Amino acid sequence: MTYRLVRQLQQKAYSVAHVCRLLGISRSGFYEANKRAQAPAPICPITVQLKASYSESGGCYGSRPLRKALHAKGIEIGLYKIRRLMRANGLRSAWKRKFVHTTDSNHDLPIAEN
Repeated sequence: MTYRLVRQLQQKAYSVAHVCRLLGISRSGFYEANKRAQAPAPICPITVQLKASYSESGGCYGSRPLRKALHAKGIEIGLYKIRRLMRANGLRSAWKRKFVHTTDSNHDLPIAEN
């Protein structure tokens, strides 16, 4: 309610800092409320291509292979933008587990008879 009042007074040429001081609220809280009130951004077409390439790889591709796949499709995008989009959409690459050798045949222990 108070943030709406600040917005209305701001449109009538009052400064945000002055109005916030009078109402006893923080400017950062006002700007944060404005940010939350805005409509969510539409789905970016790059995000759609990113998700398609990610699902084609079976969820194994990280940001670097995804960048190569998108460049092959003709989409020029930076590595850190891909990382940011992956983080925002919850895409995480699956790591291949290391094969652990459990047999140790080089030992001096006696071999058991079967």
